[in-house]
Amino acid sequence: MAQQRFIGPTAANKIKAKQHLGKKYCRFKKSGIKYIDYKDPNFLLKFVNEQGKILPRRITGTSLKFQRRLALAIKRARHLALLPFLTDQLK
Repeated sequence: MAQQRFIGPTAANKIKAKQHLGKKYCRFKKSGIKYIDYKDPNFLLKFVNEQGKILPRRITGTSLKFQRRLALAIKRARHLALLPFLTDQLK
């Protein structure tokens, strides 16, 4: 008699969550964007969470090359006061 392996509720939820997400892709490569404009705060807000922190690659799906450019653009926009450094509720 073979033993059945018990999957706890958290492991089952993680498996279901991964199935619903699908494959992540870099929106910059897909759209053919070559330059990330730091003067467009509405676009940059998509890559910043509610506290004003830059979202990591594993969440956004951005490639390494464009994640570096994106971080530089966000930092430039912060320096020019187009984006806040920190905030309580940004969105």
